[in-house]
Amino acid sequence: MIESLISSKTRIKLLLKFFLNSETKSYLRHLESEFGESTNAIRLELNKLEEAGMLNSQFEGNKKIYQANKQHPLFNDISSIILKYTGIDWIVEYLVKRLGDVKKVYLSGSFARGLNSETIDLLIVGEIDVVFMDELCLKIKKKIEKTINYQVYSEAKQVDKLINNEKNSYLLLWEK
Repeated sequence: MIESLISSKTRIKLLLKFFLNSETKSYLRHLESEFGESTNAIRLELNKLEEAGMLNSQFEGNKKIYQANKQHPLFNDISSIILKYTGIDWIVEYLVKRLGDVKKVYLSGSFARGLNSETIDLLIVGEIDVVFMDELCLKIKKKIEKTINYQVYSEAKQVDKLINNEKNSYLLLWEK
């Protein structure tokens, strides 16, 4: 879908990386190893996104660190498009409406780190029917062609402790 609008696969990867989780920071060599692409292709796209004001950068030693510009007028729109592209917006809406007493939904795993994946990892806080959740995951898989893995915690305290230990590994998607 988005490939018809944005022809550069590298640019799509960068948009996913920085706009799926706006707290994500990275530098050129790390992106090279993560994406498995040449530094030149990545550098060209980083420069275009920075010139457009969509990315901010700062130097830490000799590394130029990039991060999404949350003040950009299109930041919310781009983030929304990325959530739709990955199917995450639909998952949260679908799950929250049908599961019952959901207090919070977090994204974890590859997507929380800004990487596209065939698996969406969720951490759910609340009391839910696990059998019904499994049925929903099968329906969702047919709709968006991604596998859903999830963990359920009944108390937010357990999750807060987990998240505080690994801040960049979890992204809050929905909260009651």
